[in-house]
Amino acid sequence: MDKYSLLVFDWDGTLMDSKTQIVNCMQSAISELSLESRTDVEISNIIGLGLEEAISSLYPDLKPKEIQHACQTYREHYLFKDKTPSPLFAGVEDVLKGLKETGYELAVATGKSRRGLEKGLSETGLHEYFPITRCADETRSKPHPQMLEEILVDYNTDANKALMIGDSEYDLQLANNAKVDGFAVSYGVHDLLRLLKQGPVGFIDDINQLPKWLNDHT
Repeated sequence: MDKYSLLVFDWDGTLMDSKTQIVNCMQSAISELSLESRTDVEISNIIGLGLEEAISSLYPDLKPKEIQHACQTYREHYLFKDKTPSPLFAGVEDVLKGLKETGYELAVATGKSRRGLEKGLSETGLHEYFPITRCADETRSKPHPQMLEEILVDYNTDANKALMIGDSEYDLQLANNAKVDGFAVSYGVHDLLRLLKQGPVGFIDDINQLPKWLNDHT
């Protein structure tokens, strides 16, 4: 554990298998608002951004008030109406427990809202592993470095002692912008080739491979 002392995880697509629920909720919001249709792939591509940024990317011609209305409609589906299950990826809790026992400090940097992340943490029981978290509605959205820089300050940790772990190019761009090493997981929303273009220090195909990679490379 010489190289890294802090591991910062993305949430959706990295710890939680939530792609289907996010896509379903966005499709429901699009339908309810009678917006021009978007494919599931187009929606998947914006997972990882803050909600306002995601909707602006899907609909660049929407006015600010329309974006806010679309955000609220999406949140209503995600928080209350949609019942699509979003389980943790197999082995996540065991991996986090082992990393914590090894001595790593853990954090989450996510494009979710605070309410969305708290919902996920409560449903999965992972609160105890993440004393520090940052969400897109309380800081700048990825790939701006602010949320990661704030986590470094909270942990009093230098950038070269942190590893940002995520499944989207936005996670790795966040890491690059904060001068933190980025690490890719290939089982989430963006394919491995797309992730490798961001220059991560490594990648895994299964979260259960993370402890071994850390042991072998740090």
